[in-house]
Amino acid sequence: MNFAKAALRGSNSVILSRLRSSPAQNLCKSCLNLLAKPKYHVNSFHTACGPLRHGEYEYEAPKSPEDIVNITYLDRDGETEHHIKGKVGDNVMYLAHRHDLDVEGACEASLACCTCHVIVQDEYFDKIPEATEEEEDMLDLAPFLTATSRLSCQIILTKELDGMKVELPHATRNFYVDGHVPQPH
Repeated sequence: MNFAKAALRGSNSVILSRLRSSPAQNLCKSCLNLLAKPKYHVNSFHTACGPLRHGEYEYEAPKSPEDIVNITYLDRDGETEHHIKGKVGDNVMYLAHRHDLDVEGACEASLACCTCHVIVQDEYFDKIPEATEEEEDMLDLAPFLTATSRLSCQIILTKELDGMKVELPHATRNFYVDGHVPQPH
């Protein structure tokens, strides 16, 4: 599963609008055909030929004040808070990577690990789209699981999430190799 498929679980319209706003010469025939299909076909496309790769959108600054979504990450120590100005459409895991926060994401948002596990503040948990069965399967492997645990790679920021606070659990489990931190492409 690639970034686009994983990210689209949270926000089809945001990713599609990114693709639609790109010049046609940046898209392959498959992506152009995708844009002509209804939303429910979105999970079948890839981004290798598209204008953005894993996490690149999160490295762009908000284009207007209306796009800003404030999010707070509480470090593993339970005391240090990082107040971040994200934007609508940002992936919570890749936004953490942009700001050098300790969110691993070993599988790069492909729903194959639980290293980006976060604990979402109660009042925001119900504002996030429901977890898929694949996400729940990965969360079952996460240490320090709570009732409001989610994988940060599956949370896409919306204006409704402005002010959200996510807590990094005291530890994660990386079946690849403990200590390995993947580098964004």
